[in-house]
Amino acid sequence: MTFKEQVVALLNNSLLEKPSVFLIDISISDAYKIVITLDGDTGVNLQDCIDIARAIENNLDREEQDYALEVASVGVGTPLKMTRQYIKNIGRTLIVKTNSDSIEAELIAADDSKIILSWEAREPKKIGKGKETVKKSQEIPYTDIKQAIVTVNFN
Repeated sequence: MTFKEQVVALLNNSLLEKPSVFLIDISISDAYKIVITLDGDTGVNLQDCIDIARAIENNLDREEQDYALEVASVGVGTPLKMTRQYIKNIGRTLIVKTNSDSIEAELIAADDSKIILSWEAREPKKIGKGKETVKKSQEIPYTDIKQAIVTVNFN
């Protein structure tokens, strides 16, 4: 078993003990720097990161292979990558970039193939002069999303 396979197996075993936490990314450099990025259905706390790091460190031998290990949660402003992340962020405002445009709107639904966004826009009245506020929504398949980021609201 290669070093990388060993790390991935240890990581997967430790994630089984924390079903609400899931892997976003893992990278192992040529210099054996391991970087693991996690997210969770209800967020990731410091103890989750410590537990995952310990589960890996306690089962690897530094005498056999010296390495550096970093376990962290996704940061604010990190693009969403997985369906599970979209589902956990229903009700929050996203900035979604597609090939044709960029939309800032509330995520109202997400499933295995698409998301649905909802927002209000000012448009010319159908009859008469002036503008009116119109509620809009749009279904966007994951395949059309170039990038989606949760916005931070300080209100």
